Amino acid sequence: MPSSSLEKMLSVLEFVEERGQVDGMEEMLEGLNLTRSTLYRYVRTLVEFGLLATSPGTGYTLGPRIIELDYKIRVRDPIILASHPLMTQLVQTVPSIALLCRRYRDKVLCVHQVRGAVGFVSTYERGRARPLLKGAASLVILAYMPAAQISKLYNQDAEGFAEAGLGDSIKAVRSSLRAIRQQGWKASESQVVSGVTGIAAPIFDSGDHVMGSLSLTVGRTGLTPAEVAEIAGRVVFCAQIVSAALSAHGLAAESGGGLWDQPHPSAEAQPQRPEDNRLLGSAPLAAAPLRTRRRRAV
Repeated sequence: MPSSSLEKMLSVLEFVEERGQVDGMEEMLEGLNLTRSTLYRYVRTLVEFGLLATSPGTGYTLGPRIIELDYKIRVRDPIILASHPLMTQLVQTVPSIALLCRRYRDKVLCVHQVRGAVGFVSTYERGRARPLLKGAASLVILAYMPAAQISKLYNQDAEGFAEAGLGDSIKAVRSSLRAIRQQGWKASESQVVSGVTGIAAPIFDSGDHVMGSLSLTVGRTGLTPAEVAEIAGRVVFCAQIVSAALSAHGLAAESGGGLWDQPHPSAEAQPQRPEDNRLLGSAPLAAAPLRTRRRRAV
């Protein structure tokens, strides 16, 4: 239950977000543990800042400020700026859909998608979340999370871990996740969308903590081990480049600068850096573990 005033105000925003539309104050009073005066004050503030919107006959919905914030994320987020040109080149090299995902609470959120010349559509688009236990893009993040968090998640949903094929005991789960880390990537078939193969590699921040994943969705299953390894090699290579860029960005920010101080002129623009056009030509054909990174025991 929310304790601070800020948490209580955010609970109002989450209440509206979960329902899409709320008819009025009475509905919120029934669903939230807030006094009428407090609720009115919070709603007024959220409307003033554009986080909620209201008009006669429509009740309350998420406000236009959220759309504005989404645009600013797309044109300024360092992980998107670092990943977009690589994702574009990946889908040109391997016909597929490239996904950039970030861990968010106990789920994984797609924050960027680049579609190649493929005959299928990925429903896992920007803004959509999926469980940590489903799909290569999620499982490769799970594999690098701290041991204490893995244990907590397992205690909450042991059945889910078993259904994901990770094992029916915490010891078996740790062994499965260790195997993913040793390999450096994760592949899965038809776990989220039937008839496709997902191949993902982890992305780390400047503190060497896993923050997300870069993945390709290929429009068929039954790839040979050699085909999977070749694609995985390219995905791992690009994920390492993104991690290195984020580390450099973190160091630059600490010193008062930044790798990309200027935003894109539009949401669709691509950052131009010298290395962008020569990354995939020398990408390794077989993926190797990220041996230079510290590992958390799981």
